[in-house]
Amino acid sequence: MHDPKKKTNDNLEAQLAGIYHSFFDDPENSADGTISDLGEVVGGATPSTDNPNYFSDDGIAWISPKDLTATGLKFIYRGELCITDAAYNSCSTKIMPAGTVLFTSRAPVGTVAIAMNDICTNQGFKSVIPRQEIGTAFVYFFLKESKQLIESHASGTTFMEVSGNVMKNIPAIIPKPNLAKQFSSLCGPVFEVQKQNELEISRLEDLRQTVISSISSR
Repeated sequence: MHDPKKKTNDNLEAQLAGIYHSFFDDPENSADGTISDLGEVVGGATPSTDNPNYFSDDGIAWISPKDLTATGLKFIYRGELCITDAAYNSCSTKIMPAGTVLFTSRAPVGTVAIAMNDICTNQGFKSVIPRQEIGTAFVYFFLKESKQLIESHASGTTFMEVSGNVMKNIPAIIPKPNLAKQFSSLCGPVFEVQKQNELEISRLEDLRQTVISSISSR
């Protein structure tokens, strides 16, 4: 059954995308630049999977593309697994702050989400820590609306991937700070509604799974 809260979130997302275009499709409202002008582009890494002490149910939030594609969540707190401090120190993944825009750079290219707390990723991401004057909302919608552009820069033989250097140099529009701030202010309350809806959807799904498990075990 289709969850009405999911439908509400989809409608709100479409409305915000429309506002984004009404603000920033006008070339007078932005300047030309690259994604690296929007914020710091950060990759990720995977600790050795041969060491069971590197992974835990409770530790440093660490996500893979599957954690986004399997859930469809816009706001992400953690993945299926966390990593330990030893695991973090063993590889080149990097902790990024809340508000970072996560962007899958392979398998698939172009899934976007917003980190709600400190988080790190595997190598399947090229995420952007937004510049303060630009903000999370603009970077989120720019990356989401530019999926095809970014995907067109992917290369590879086994699977298509966007490298860190390529991601940094992909053309981007740089919004005027006053408009970026105004856009963030408009998005803020809507993001909060969407976030609460996602939490409620997840809570009900967990409850449904608990009931199913209880019935199955009888």
